[in-house]
Amino acid sequence: MVSRKQQLLRQHRRNKRITLLAALAGLLMVGVAVSVWLVPVLLVLLWVAHEAWFADHLFYRPCDDYRYAFPAGTPQLSGRIEQGRLRLGEALPEADTLVLEVRLRSSWLGRLRDPYVLVGDDRQDFERGVRGRRYLNLSGQQQALRDGSLPIGTRHCRIEPEVILHAMTNPDYAARRLLIVAPHADDAELAAFGLYSRASEVAIVTLTQGEIEAGRYRRLGLDAAAAARLKGRLRSWDSLAVPLWGGVAQQRCVQLGYYCLQLPAMAAEPERAIGSRESGETDIRSVRQANPLRLPGDEDGQPTWRNLQADLRTLLAHFRPEVVITPHPELDPHADHVAATQAVCQAIEEGEWMPETLLLYANHLHDNDRWPMGPAEGGVALPPAIEALPADRLWSPTLDSAARLDKAMALAMQHDLQGPLPFKKRLRRLIQHVLAGRRWPATGDDEFFRKGVRRHELFWVRDL
Repeated sequence: MVSRKQQLLRQHRRNKRITLLAALAGLLMVGVAVSVWLVPVLLVLLWVAHEAWFADHLFYRPCDDYRYAFPAGTPQLSGRIEQGRLRLGEALPEADTLVLEVRLRSSWLGRLRDPYVLVGDDRQDFERGVRGRRYLNLSGQQQALRDGSLPIGTRHCRIEPEVILHAMTNPDYAARRLLIVAPHADDAELAAFGLYSRASEVAIVTLTQGEIEAGRYRRLGLDAAAAARLKGRLRSWDSLAVPLWGGVAQQRCVQLGYYCLQLPAMAAEPERAIGSRESGETDIRSVRQANPLRLPGDEDGQPTWRNLQADLRTLLAHFRPEVVITPHPELDPHADHVAATQAVCQAIEEGEWMPETLLLYANHLHDNDRWPMGPAEGGVALPPAIEALPADRLWSPTLDSAARLDKAMALAMQHDLQGPLPFKKRLRRLIQHVLAGRRWPATGDDEFFRKGVRRHELFWVRDL
């Protein structure tokens, strides 16, 4: 089945090809009418402009409104931005997560440089050419809001003065028993390192080895299957070892060893064993030796949905989590992420242990590959929601500078986020830095060092 993101990507590529063909036809006409030597110069300029301003995967119009609904009874406070300060029309209630609904309009320069809003000492970026309803994350700014001293400014855009503040209240889930479900090594760190590094009782379960796309390991003289096996072993080790940096002992980390991008196929045929696409392996026990407990799938080692369900039911009963943290099934389009949450929900429904709450995270998006937009260390504005999502409550804990540095180092330990950028991407970043004003962190080259190391983590809350 073709996912919505794949459909959008195909449409994006088709439109890009049509645009490029039209541009080439125009250049040829210029060459015939003016000078044939002008054509290569214009081609280079066209390519530079594309890399600077049109290389993002943005599958909606910047003028589209975001569509969010929050649970009935969520306090909504009208406010106004006056003289660079946010003034509320009534007293701010006790709340841990604050979302400010605003309307933004890009300036002409905001079509070339990323528009952003400055909220106190925080910065939250939006799409170039933005025009419409957006949602700022004001979590962590409660005291300044109460004092009426919270400054709000803009760069390359304008903000309408009338705003609405949505105030949401949650318990501190770090004090609950947590189970984090990670489809791949690094998903737990990207989504919830700040949370799990201060949690009192947490377990992390990684579903797959993450062995595919192992091309760079072939430089070690390995064939494709051997490279995939090595990558699977390394990422499985990451899933067990890296959480120790956040204080999670190896005895509370489990690697299930199923195969990357095969979870949807397993769900479609629950009794069928579905091996790796690239490593040639069909026995999940190859990476389970360090697990702290024996699981049903260890009996025959077959990569089946039936075994995955039995494993998850056993883990739920063993760790007895009050809160399960898992990918957002409507917002995160990665096929393994969708299937992971499907598996968890089925195991909860059919198992003997019932958690109280799901916390949902999104490490990928359908519509915008750059979210969270802007440089590392900034806040996390709400992601694009062009199609309406369920009306979930939000919880957005904050990370101080020490926690953000530890999170960046946890990502740096992940083998899949290591390695140099390809030359084309490095050149694109240089062009975007010079012409579009973008910048990337010194902690690592992978895009997740920019997207994942922020002053907020963001979860959608569903009570069971």
